[in-house]
Amino acid sequence: MTPEAALLRVIHCLDRSRASGFKTKAFVRAIDVVRSTDPDELVRRAENDTLTDLDGIGSSTAQVISDALAGRTPAYLIDIEASSQVEVSDEARPYLDALRGDCHLHSTWSDGGAPIERMATTAMAIGHEYMVQTDHSARLTIAHGLNEERLSEQLDQIAAVNEAIADAGHDFQILSGMEVDILEDGALDLSNEMLERLDVVVASVHSKLRMEKQQMTERMLQAIASPHVDILGHCTGRMIGKRPPSDFDADYVFAACAQFNTAVEINCRPERLDPPRDLLRLAVEYGCWFTIDTDAHATGQLEWQALGCDRAADCNVPIDRILNTKPVDDLLEWTRAAA
Repeated sequence: MTPEAALLRVIHCLDRSRASGFKTKAFVRAIDVVRSTDPDELVRRAENDTLTDLDGIGSSTAQVISDALAGRTPAYLIDIEASSQVEVSDEARPYLDALRGDCHLHSTWSDGGAPIERMATTAMAIGHEYMVQTDHSARLTIAHGLNEERLSEQLDQIAAVNEAIADAGHDFQILSGMEVDILEDGALDLSNEMLERLDVVVASVHSKLRMEKQQMTERMLQAIASPHVDILGHCTGRMIGKRPPSDFDADYVFAACAQFNTAVEINCRPERLDPPRDLLRLAVEYGCWFTIDTDAHATGQLEWQALGCDRAADCNVPIDRILNTKPVDDLLEWTRAAA
């Protein structure tokens, strides 16, 4: 294992464990230093115990680099691998085993911490057959959302990465998508022309979450009814312990999701776990389709699907109503039919 590979794996595990951003940034900085330093100099410094003299290398990152250069699995990595494992309950296991992909994740194109290629490599390692690249739309400026020009550039990159994956002999596929903001009037933050170019569209509310109940309901219904929207993302917008769920008429919203074949996302982020169990059970009663998505912003977070699977099992979500248990061709056929 090279120093860079060891540091990347540590970052993966830190992200998986929800470690502080400060700790993760220290290892990200160390990777930059490793990449910009002559390999022979790294070896000499490791032998002389002077790695920490390099700006950006601390005691923990120095030990990881030294262990890797010595051909040892770093002790820090062994510990974080063991302590950051995502537990899978017996009830959740059938759901997790059935999943073939992840329909909502982010990259460095918006507010994610890893490039598309590394997210794809991780998804393949997990055993997925596909992932849907869904960076934010332009309205969410705090997340460096993509305008139409940048989205077009990203679609070109996705095509190039898919070609490289195929040339390497893998069947894995990156589907094009976007997490599109639902604007205050229910319109979508992307032109119809660009929406039509995407394989999968996740529509989410990110602003004015305290909007009056009837207005929020109408706002959501308009997006759900759009022929371009495939998935309703994190429907309540809650942040557990920090932000309450938005107020909307769940009966109307889930009835509309069932009517227009718009899947309800079971968002796996630990601070979201959205929708809450009572609403998830209501969506099941209405016969909705679902996706179990990580909303990952880093590679380690791609392993969070087990958290959504626990909730799906607890609320008796039918596995055959979960879209990302389907092969990629069936998923694409479903999204195109829904449009």
